[in-house]
Amino acid sequence: MPTKKAKQQIAVLLPAYNEEEGLAHVIEGFRKSLPDARIIVCDNNSKDKTTEVAQKAGAEVFFQPLPGKGNAMRRLFREIHADIYIMCDADGSYDASAAPELVQKLIDEKLDMIVAARDSDDSTYRPGHAVGNRLFTWVMGAAFGRHFTDIFSGYRIFSRRFIKSFPMMSDGFEIEAEMTIHSLEMRLPFAEVPVPFFDRVGGESKLSTFRDGARIAWLMGRLYRDQQPLRFFTVGAIIIGLFSLGVGLPVVYEFFQTGEVSKMPSAVLAAGLAIGAALSFTCGVILDTVKRTRIQQKMQAYLRVSDSER
Repeated sequence: MPTKKAKQQIAVLLPAYNEEEGLAHVIEGFRKSLPDARIIVCDNNSKDKTTEVAQKAGAEVFFQPLPGKGNAMRRLFREIHADIYIMCDADGSYDASAAPELVQKLIDEKLDMIVAARDSDDSTYRPGHAVGNRLFTWVMGAAFGRHFTDIFSGYRIFSRRFIKSFPMMSDGFEIEAEMTIHSLEMRLPFAEVPVPFFDRVGGESKLSTFRDGARIAWLMGRLYRDQQPLRFFTVGAIIIGLFSLGVGLPVVYEFFQTGEVSKMPSAVLAAGLAIGAALSFTCGVILDTVKRTRIQQKMQAYLRVSDSER
């Protein structure tokens, strides 16, 4: 007689920094939609009553004094053990009632990540955030394939395999971009589901349009370099090579015309640029091999989490 499969353990993870106004609303929403789930708040060194509000609402509380959403989530991912993880911002802007449907989809389709894409017009966003979201989503699509429409959604569902094999490096709000790229690099099964998006409850967004946008752009450039090194350094080699040709062709033409080289600095510069182009291409070839080894190691970590632990 087959044994009954154990019920999936669900953990709702809420990173929170000065979210006393909207936190109770979020906890209540998830408690109502997922009554058996663990709800854990990570107080990211708040200056208000975030911890007191979370405890009064019945949530577990962890502390992370290091600033940044990435640091808060890193602590929760390390400390909390579950079969299914839900990450959600604690400002009340996401629809907690959509969680059961998203969890069921993850289970039924055996996915590793579901992104709850924000279904809202741009009036809900700050103008700079709306433009930045569209821009970075386009860049991500051009670099890694157009699989997502909202790469910065803070509402996501994960399998245990994803969480326990995800080598998180981000400290701040760029964590969502890193998660998205990780799923694409590892070719993990994922889905994107539109969910309602609302104005945050109390206060203003803690995301700085320019500072955090610059950090995300830097992260995406670095991740693209690390995950597409052959393409990245080949483009660099082509650009450097074109500069080398631009500087060196007049020198070569003069030599064939007169048998002399009067622009010795240009000749030296052209030769140096040509060497640089060759080195750039060589770096791309070597790092592409290193990347493949790194992906194999990450896949081994992913596969070490057995199906029974998903």
